[in-house]
Amino acid sequence: MLSPYRVLDLSDERGLMCGQILADLGADVIQIEPPGGSSARDQGPWLAGRDGDRDASLYWWAYARNKRGIVLDLETSKGRDDLRRLVTTADILVESAAPGRMADLELDYPQLAAINRGLIHVSITPYGSTGPKANDAATDLTLHAASGFLHMTGDLDRAPVRTTVPQAYQHGGADAAGAALIALHERHRSGLGQHIDISIQQSLNQACASQMLGVPLGGPEVIRASGGISLGGLNARFVWPAKDGFISLTHLFGTAVGPFTQRLMDWMYEEGACDQALRDTDWLGYADGLLTGQIPFAEFEEVKGIIAEFTSSRTKEELFAAGRERRLLIVPVSTIPDMIENANLAHREYWTPVERPDGGTANYPGAFVRPHLQPLSYRRPAPLLGQHSDEVLAEIADASFSAQPIPDGPNGLPLADVKILDFMWVMAGPAATRVLADYGATIVRVESTRRPETARTIAPFHGGVPGLENSGLFENLNGNKLGLTLNMATPEAREVAKDLVRWADAVCESFSPGAMQRWGLDYEALSAINPSVIALSSCLFGQTGPYSGVAGFGTMGAAAGGFIQLAGYPDRPPAGPAGAYTDYVSPRFTVAALMAALDHRRRTGQGQYIDQSQIEASLHFMAPALLDYDINGHAANRNANHDPQMAPHGVYPCQGDDRWIAIACRDDRDWQALCTCIDRADLRDAAEYQTLEGRLSRTSALDEAIAVWTCGREAEEAERTLQGHGIPAAAALRSSTALEDTQLQHRGHFARLPHPIHGETIIEASRFVLSRTPAQMQRSGPTCGQHNQEILQGILGYDDDRVAELAAAGALD
Repeated sequence: MLSPYRVLDLSDERGLMCGQILADLGADVIQIEPPGGSSARDQGPWLAGRDGDRDASLYWWAYARNKRGIVLDLETSKGRDDLRRLVTTADILVESAAPGRMADLELDYPQLAAINRGLIHVSITPYGSTGPKANDAATDLTLHAASGFLHMTGDLDRAPVRTTVPQAYQHGGADAAGAALIALHERHRSGLGQHIDISIQQSLNQACASQMLGVPLGGPEVIRASGGISLGGLNARFVWPAKDGFISLTHLFGTAVGPFTQRLMDWMYEEGACDQALRDTDWLGYADGLLTGQIPFAEFEEVKGIIAEFTSSRTKEELFAAGRERRLLIVPVSTIPDMIENANLAHREYWTPVERPDGGTANYPGAFVRPHLQPLSYRRPAPLLGQHSDEVLAEIADASFSAQPIPDGPNGLPLADVKILDFMWVMAGPAATRVLADYGATIVRVESTRRPETARTIAPFHGGVPGLENSGLFENLNGNKLGLTLNMATPEAREVAKDLVRWADAVCESFSPGAMQRWGLDYEALSAINPSVIALSSCLFGQTGPYSGVAGFGTMGAAAGGFIQLAGYPDRPPAGPAGAYTDYVSPRFTVAALMAALDHRRRTGQGQYIDQSQIEASLHFMAPALLDYDINGHAANRNANHDPQMAPHGVYPCQGDDRWIAIACRDDRDWQALCTCIDRADLRDAAEYQTLEGRLSRTSALDEAIAVWTCGREAEEAERTLQGHGIPAAAALRSSTALEDTQLQHRGHFARLPHPIHGETIIEASRFVLSRTPAQMQRSGPTCGQHNQEILQGILGYDDDRVAELAAAGALD
């Protein structure tokens, strides 16, 4: 879909994901490395027996595939001149240099834009290019802490934990790909490129599922709870024991989830695992009883114990099979070997053989989306150092290759000309279309009061009080969208939907397979109505395969996709990552795919259908670990906060209740600086701590010594002291401290907006900044039916009589 475009990728491990996504979508991505190679080649795991070998990094193999590779020494005038010549042929440049470094090299955006005014220059940094923390040292662990996500994951009686397979950089890189394509879309109108500023802190913060808004909206704070979450004393559990491991079972309440819980209790009663009284409990209204005190929390804990006893007597597959048969919210907590053997992935031929840089083949995670017209292809393995230098540099002389765009319209919000009919629901789908809405797309968000949107029942709530118009999560995920209520059970509502299909450029939905077809809105029907429409379906397992009918949420995607197994302590059950993790990974791929499809349609006039499995897309975030198992037979597992390449590397207690700081020593210099900072010359001078290997073998002793120092300090004070010595450190952000974070304040991360019921609400802003056409936060998510008149009359041109007829028929419920 992106074959006309060239991308120059100067990024290291913090940005490789961006180039990988663009390359998979068809762009010519040229990976530019310094002499000796990118620091991404120093990231493990490695090919067995070749630890530290820069040609054997499976991290590099995972995220540099599909790219051509060249070497340029940007410290020399020749290297800089060669890059400038390449810039004249490029559409997008991606880099992850420290703030100010590209300016020092005379290669920052203003200077490159003078060479190519259409260049889109993407900078990926830990905290963004400007602000009080822009130059802070950072690692995956400290960014987990700074984002707020760390504090939500783990066991409450121990330090919070990250995911063993590093995740932070992939969030920033994936956001960058979508941002670049949004800017590219705008360039076709204005003829101008712009600078894009990506903050990894903000990108990873999206995984917090809006929970940083809890205290600011006047509600309680989400607290980690061993594979679940704790909110206002209510401990929701998502990880349960099985005979041979663990499962994810969603045991919650209300109109959306309560029926699944009722079917679970019916099954347990049939098996003699619970009594009739428990079976006949009002599971739809159970949460209200807990929150009002009519049902004591102790009773809920007893119910969970009964369920755990039941699940522990059956295998993962037995429980999963019963879940599919009985329509329960049950999936296995998959290990990496489970993922490789997953029947749905096998049915969809997901695992893709790719030539290895050293010869042979490896099975890679497959396409993150499946466009029916332009399938994603894996064209080449990760490049050897300088493999394509001669080939690419020879192209500089080809004057026929030019990226200079021709403007054909005025400036404005990048996506002001894009119209989307949005049937997305809950989290993963709405999170994707929210990005497009921020940059000007007109999004008509369809829901029904007959079956309230599940996101409206999920905290945080204004004042901590549940209600269909009280969910800060719904307001956040649906900001900048127009809201329309349609009762799709009525033929009149379906006719309205078809009129909106005629209007739309894209129709997006995230229901279980078959729902759109039952409404007469499958892709065949959509394309008959609007031949150029782009249709995207996003669900857990995709549209085909033996598990395609499994309904569920991102908590289940995180389990079935292998992520939950990778967070927690090795001596305890898995404990995360917190919440519906894949709901905040997969949307990044959704955005990039939609923007690529829109670009393809602009050039060809062709619409197409895109099938997205949220699990398949999310697996790219653990690609190095999957290669490690495929090639080396090593299955990564949860290992608290330990890291094989850094020590000390942990999360330490600070003054106050449940306050923590993450600290990471990347190398010997960081270690020496840490010893000076905490006044422990004895540790610095001890022979057993002089090497990484020595420190890794004595992590417990080191952690105890560091904790003595951190316990006497407030987290923010300790962070600034350590950063003053150049040591990566970050206080663990949480909802009660989020508004005080000076870097998030600088970035305008929290936007206060008017609300028709509450007067004011708070939502999170865009995760990235476009220099010339930034996002605009115009409205929070709509109240039910808030924009019915505006849509029906303003967009569709219905008169008063037609609207009245629809209301009388119940079509607008």
